[in-house]
Amino acid sequence: MKNVKEAISRYLSDKLSVIGFAPVDRFDDAPEKHHPKNVCHNAKTVIVYGIPVSKGIFSSPDYNLHLLHRSYHTVYRLLDEISFNLCNHIETMGPYVAVAIPSYSPLVFHSMEPWGILSLKHAAVKAGLGAFGKTGLVYHPEFGSLLRLGGVVTSADIPGDAMRDKSPCPPKCKECTTHCPPGAIKETGAFTKMTCLGHTIKHAIYPLALKDEHGLKHIERVINTAGNDYWLACDECLKVCPINLKIFKNKSGENP
Repeated sequence: MKNVKEAISRYLSDKLSVIGFAPVDRFDDAPEKHHPKNVCHNAKTVIVYGIPVSKGIFSSPDYNLHLLHRSYHTVYRLLDEISFNLCNHIETMGPYVAVAIPSYSPLVFHSMEPWGILSLKHAAVKAGLGAFGKTGLVYHPEFGSLLRLGGVVTSADIPGDAMRDKSPCPPKCKECTTHCPPGAIKETGAFTKMTCLGHTIKHAIYPLALKDEHGLKHIERVINTAGNDYWLACDECLKVCPINLKIFKNKSGENP
C-alpha cells in the first residue's frame, strides 16, 4: 500500500520532524500485553514520529529544568493531538482501523514498574528512526536523543522503513555513565530504568498519595491522573552526551 504510506507521510509532513513505519512482525519480541496486536484489532503497521525539544533549553543559565519540564508536557499534548487526528484520517482512507498510542500517559504498572501501552522508544527503533544508546534513549542521526515520540497502530498494511542497527555511541565513551547522578547507566551498557525514574521524575502528590497500602494499590490511578504533569529533576545524560553536544553547538562554536 505504497499510496497509503505516501498519503500519510504527506498528511504529517508539516506537523512533525521525523516519521517512520514498522510492520508488526518486527514486534515478535514485545512483552506480553504490549504487542501492537494487543492495542489494535488486526494490527499490521506501527507509525512512529517525533518532535525535538528546543536545543536552546539546555543552554539556559538558570531555568534549564523548568523549561524542559514545560516543553515535555507541551509536546506530549501536541503529539497526542496529532495521533488522534491521524487515526481519523487513516479511517477515512479505506476499511482500516487505527489506534493512537499515548505519548506519555496513561501508563500500565507491572510489579510497581511503569510501562507504556506500547513502548514508543522500541517502536521508533523498529521504524528506523534511530538506535538505542547507553542512556536507554533512542538517538536519531539529526536530533540525537532530543525527540519526544508519538505513534499510531493501524490495520493498514504499509511497507516498513529500513532499521538502523549500529550503536550511536562513540567507541569507549563514558560521559553519561560518569555523569549520571544516581548511577542508572552502567559501564556494562546496562540501563536501570527505575533508578533513573526514582531520581528524575518528581511530583508533590506522590509522598501523600503513595504513602500507604491503599495509595499503592491504586498507583496507576494516581500516576495517570494527579501525577500526570510530573516535574523533572535531572537531564545530565542529555547535556553531556557527545552526540547531543554536536547539536547544541552554536554558530560561535560554543557549547552550553
